[in-house]
Amino acid sequence: MEERILLSPPHVTERDRQALIDAFDSGWVAPAGPEIDAFERELAEFCDVEAVVALSSGTAALQLALQLAGVERGDHVLCQSFTFIATANAALAAGAVPVFIDSESATWNLDPELVAEELAFRARNGDRVGAVVAVDLYGRCADYDRLATVCDDFSVPLVEDAAESLGSRGHDRPAGGYGQFGVLSFNGNKIITTSGGGALLCHDHASADRARYLATQARQTAPHYEHTESGYNFRLSNLLAGMGRSQLAQLPDRVDRRRQIRHRYAEGLADLERVSVFRPQDPSDNAWLTCIELTDIDREKVRLELDQSEIESRPLWKPMHLQPVFSDNANRVNGTSEALFGRGLCLPSGSVMSDDDVERVIDALRRAVA
Repeated sequence: MEERILLSPPHVTERDRQALIDAFDSGWVAPAGPEIDAFERELAEFCDVEAVVALSSGTAALQLALQLAGVERGDHVLCQSFTFIATANAALAAGAVPVFIDSESATWNLDPELVAEELAFRARNGDRVGAVVAVDLYGRCADYDRLATVCDDFSVPLVEDAAESLGSRGHDRPAGGYGQFGVLSFNGNKIITTSGGGALLCHDHASADRARYLATQARQTAPHYEHTESGYNFRLSNLLAGMGRSQLAQLPDRVDRRRQIRHRYAEGLADLERVSVFRPQDPSDNAWLTCIELTDIDREKVRLELDQSEIESRPLWKPMHLQPVFSDNANRVNGTSEALFGRGLCLPSGSVMSDDDVERVIDALRRAVA
């Protein structure tokens, strides 16, 4: 039986293994140490921000971003509907109420016009909006020029969920540097991984210091355990930070490889009129996942046929406003995300894939849509 081709498996090397061993041998095993400090500095330089706080997950970073942005219990938080549930879960953890906003058809990212309509509606009703959270979907930066203008007009903080877009660029800067705060994820399926983990990107050191304080149980400086407010156990370990540094140094190669894979998919499927590879005209994204749209083809039938060929694929995100857990939440939709969920599929895109793997996916997909 052929080996299964996974969607986006961790890409780890001997260099990463040695980085973990070196961190272990240093004696800094607890969630503090020189690898964390260095990882934060290197991430800040790479993402062109003032300061970074390495954390246990991207969701933890989202939760801290909302808290530092001033989100209060009972606030409304405008969340992208077409994405993973972590964004909405962070709002719930803050005691806020997620409101789901649809995407633009051209980019699949948060629609600034719908955001403006919802903010105007909330302002008329006297509802407090604590933040707007935009997600860089599948590695493509959202339109932050328009989103920032809309949020500024209503004096609402903008948070960039860049969990999928490390290594991408927007109009004028790397992903993660837009908005009041940025969020990264180093989950196992991301373009680089620390096995788990995330980071909060800040534009000032005071915010980063506040985040570190909250992420270490809000412990006061004292010889005993002194607390004047509640906090969290959110810090990344020094061992995993060592691995993160190694992975970050390899990021440009990972981006190049994923772009090569997407380009080959586009070439190999170009003659299929009912299959289209979604990619930007300006390839400044990290090509985290290659996505296709199927026209007049049963998407689930194709997915199952790929699965029978030991190829993992996955439908595009099921919109949050269609999730049972959020059936009572308000939304402002235009049909874009529902249509994409019905016809879209993510193809294997991991940088660990060989050229033969890519050709195998192309051949299997061509058979499935024939």
